[in-house]
Amino acid sequence: MLDFTSDIVDDAASSRATASAPVDDRALLDAYSNAVIDVTDRVGPAVVRVETGPKVPNSRERGGLGSGIVISPDGLVLTNSHVVGSSKEIRLRDVEGNVGEARVLGVDPDTDLALLRANGVRDLPYAALGNSKTLRRGQLVIAIGNPLGFESTVTAGVVSALGRSIRSVSGRTIEDVIQTDAALNPGNSGGPLVSSNAEVIGINTAIINGAQGICFAVASNTAQFVLSEIIRHGYVRRAYIGVAGQTAPVPRRHAVLAGVDNKMGALLMQIEPDGPAAKAGLLPGDVVIKLDGVDINGVDDLIRVLDRDRIGHRLAMDVLRLGRLRAIDIDPIERKPAR
Repeated sequence: MLDFTSDIVDDAASSRATASAPVDDRALLDAYSNAVIDVTDRVGPAVVRVETGPKVPNSRERGGLGSGIVISPDGLVLTNSHVVGSSKEIRLRDVEGNVGEARVLGVDPDTDLALLRANGVRDLPYAALGNSKTLRRGQLVIAIGNPLGFESTVTAGVVSALGRSIRSVSGRTIEDVIQTDAALNPGNSGGPLVSSNAEVIGINTAIINGAQGICFAVASNTAQFVLSEIIRHGYVRRAYIGVAGQTAPVPRRHAVLAGVDNKMGALLMQIEPDGPAAKAGLLPGDVVIKLDGVDINGVDDLIRVLDRDRIGHRLAMDVLRLGRLRAIDIDPIERKPAR
């Protein structure tokens, strides 16, 4: 008869020893460090410093500093629109200190993105835009930029949250924003947020003043959309109906009388003369609660629905006017870019 008792005891002791053995922290830290180093080596050469304003030191016009990322070998550079501003003089400085002129191909303040082209250069180091939809909370990310004027600074962190919304400089809401705890400072704006696969999955755009380590980046999929629109049209096409409004509560009695569930809506404050809204018969004081079948619970919803796909298409709009529900047809036009 075979006796397996000793083998069982030995296996149990071996299992306990394995379970109690300390994890090799150095190996984990080395793996983490190697991942950050690899990404930095691959993407770092494509990060540039964006300088705006005149070269003359004593000029009254103040220049600005930011970061950018080269996304094609022929010199296409993504950065923030607030970094570029209205400046006509833009210079790019690479990691080797070489300085070259650049021109603005287009800006989109609604997403705080701008597209530049470096003048007279070819075969530049560049980084690829990744798919931001594949990101997961807790994923390692690396931010590369020029904070406070210091060249090629690298910080690392994790994706803290996905699908955030922040307010752009134009007042429009930027959707699908990435929140990260990678340390950012003034000058990081426009630099890349990079995955461990060395793909650019965001363009760093803002810090909440007074917060500790809460930083944001415009998702790469949004950047890809803006990039394609600027290349094709010189700006991002969006629909326009010619109104100014604010988010306002829908009185309960009005909602009950109209048979709607909205607690909030978009209250129209001003109607542009001869604009689509005026031609459709909209009036100041109307509250938009639905547009093209989409519930409108505030001005942000109204702006979001008015995308390029609705330009030139007649849309059905539901509004509350003096507590009564009215159905209105409206024909959005293309919004012209600010000059």
